Amino acid sequence: QVQLVESGGGWVQPGGSLRLTCAASGSISSISAMGWFRQAPGKQREFVATITRGGYTNYALSGKGRFTISRDNANNTVYLQMNSLKVEDTAVYYCKTVGTTVSWGQGIQVTVSS
Repeated sequence: QVQLVESGGGWVQPGGSLRLTCAASGSISSISAMGWFRQAPGKQREFVATITRGGYTNYALSGKGRFTISRDNANNTVYLQMNSLKVEDTAVYYCKTVGTTVSWGQGIQVTVSS
Protein backbone atom coordinates (compact mmCIF):
# COMPACT_ATOMS: atom_id res chain seq x y z
CA GLN A 1 0.00 0.00 0.00
CA VAL A 2 1.16 3.52 -0.80
CA GLN A 3 0.55 6.55 1.38
CA LEU A 4 0.60 10.01 -0.16
CA VAL A 5 0.93 13.40 1.54
CA GLU A 6 0.41 16.60 -0.45
CA SER A 7 1.68 20.03 0.50
CA GLY A 8 2.22 23.46 -1.01
CA GLY A 9 -1.32 24.58 -1.72
CA GLY A 10 -2.86 27.85 -0.65
CA TRP A 11 -4.09 31.15 -1.99
CA VAL A 12 -2.48 33.08 -4.80
CA GLN A 13 -3.48 35.98 -7.01
CA PRO A 14 -4.10 35.47 -10.73
CA GLY A 15 -0.78 35.30 -12.53
CA GLY A 16 0.99 33.92 -9.50
CA SER A 17 2.74 30.62 -8.94
CA LEU A 18 2.51 27.68 -6.58
CA ARG A 19 4.46 24.47 -6.26
CA LEU A 20 2.68 21.36 -5.06
CA THR A 21 4.58 18.47 -3.51
CA CYS A 22 3.46 14.89 -3.02
CA ALA A 23 5.56 12.57 -0.89
CA ALA A 24 4.99 8.83 -1.18
CA SER A 25 5.72 6.21 1.44
CA GLY A 26 4.94 2.55 1.94
CA SER A 27 5.15 0.17 -1.02
CA ILE A 28 6.98 2.70 -3.16
CA SER A 29 8.76 0.13 -5.29
CA SER A 30 5.39 -0.72 -6.80
CA ILE A 31 4.87 2.80 -8.17
CA SER A 32 5.22 3.35 -11.90
CA ALA A 33 3.42 6.57 -12.75
CA MET A 34 2.72 9.53 -10.47
CA GLY A 35 0.40 12.37 -11.29
CA TRP A 36 -1.97 15.12 -10.32
CA PHE A 37 -5.71 15.51 -10.71
CA ARG A 38 -7.99 18.29 -9.56
CA GLN A 39 -11.61 18.81 -8.66
CA ALA A 40 -13.31 22.18 -8.73
CA PRO A 41 -16.55 22.81 -6.82
CA GLY A 42 -19.48 21.23 -8.61
CA LYS A 43 -17.27 19.57 -11.21
CA GLN A 44 -15.84 16.12 -11.77
CA ARG A 45 -12.27 15.28 -10.91
CA GLU A 46 -10.05 15.87 -13.94
CA PHE A 47 -6.58 14.95 -15.08
CA VAL A 48 -3.84 17.57 -14.74
CA ALA A 49 -0.49 15.90 -15.41
CA THR A 50 1.37 12.64 -15.04
CA ILE A 51 4.96 11.44 -15.11
CA THR A 52 6.35 7.93 -15.44
CA ARG A 53 9.31 6.51 -13.57
CA GLY A 54 11.38 7.12 -16.67
CA GLY A 55 10.38 10.77 -16.83
CA TYR A 56 7.83 10.71 -19.63
CA THR A 57 5.26 13.46 -19.01
CA ASN A 58 1.75 14.16 -20.17
CA TYR A 59 -0.38 17.23 -19.53
CA ALA A 60 -3.98 18.26 -19.83
CA LEU A 61 -4.47 21.04 -22.36
CA SER A 62 -5.56 23.39 -19.58
CA GLY A 63 -2.11 23.31 -18.01
CA LYS A 64 0.21 22.97 -21.00
CA GLY A 65 2.81 25.69 -21.04
CA ARG A 66 1.96 26.76 -17.51
CA PHE A 67 2.36 23.62 -15.39
CA THR A 68 5.44 21.46 -15.05
CA ILE A 69 5.44 18.05 -13.40
CA SER A 70 8.67 16.56 -12.12
CA ARG A 71 9.68 13.59 -10.05
CA ASP A 72 12.44 12.73 -7.61
CA ASN A 73 12.62 8.95 -7.66
CA ALA A 74 15.26 8.85 -4.94
CA ASN A 75 12.93 10.65 -2.53
CA ASN A 76 9.67 9.22 -3.89
CA THR A 77 8.29 12.68 -4.47
CA VAL A 78 6.40 14.29 -7.32
CA TYR A 79 6.07 18.03 -7.84
CA LEU A 80 3.71 20.24 -9.79
CA GLN A 81 5.02 23.70 -10.56
CA MET A 82 2.09 25.92 -11.52
CA ASN A 83 2.79 29.29 -13.12
CA SER A 84 0.53 31.97 -14.57
CA LEU A 85 -2.31 30.69 -12.43
CA LYS A 86 -5.86 31.55 -13.41
CA VAL A 87 -9.05 31.80 -11.40
CA GLU A 88 -10.26 28.66 -13.15
CA ASP A 89 -7.34 26.72 -11.70
CA THR A 90 -9.03 26.94 -8.31
CA ALA A 91 -9.66 23.39 -7.12
CA VAL A 92 -8.66 20.68 -4.72
CA TYR A 93 -5.57 19.03 -6.18
CA TYR A 94 -4.99 15.32 -5.65
CA CYS A 95 -1.84 13.29 -6.04
CA LYS A 96 -2.24 9.85 -7.57
CA THR A 97 0.12 6.94 -7.99
CA VAL A 98 -0.32 3.97 -10.27
CA GLY A 99 1.48 0.68 -10.02
CA THR A 100 0.35 -2.63 -8.65
CA THR A 101 -2.31 -0.57 -6.88
CA VAL A 102 -3.82 2.88 -7.32
CA SER A 103 -3.47 5.34 -4.46
CA TRP A 104 -4.81 8.84 -3.92
CA GLY A 105 -3.73 11.58 -1.59
CA GLN A 106 -6.13 13.47 0.66
CA GLY A 107 -6.14 16.51 -1.58
CA ILE A 108 -4.94 20.05 -1.09
CA GLN A 109 -6.76 23.30 -1.79
CA VAL A 110 -5.49 25.75 -4.38
CA THR A 111 -7.35 29.05 -4.56
CA VAL A 112 -6.64 31.63 -7.24
CA SER A 113 -8.42 34.91 -6.70
CA SER A 114 -7.84 38.61 -6.43
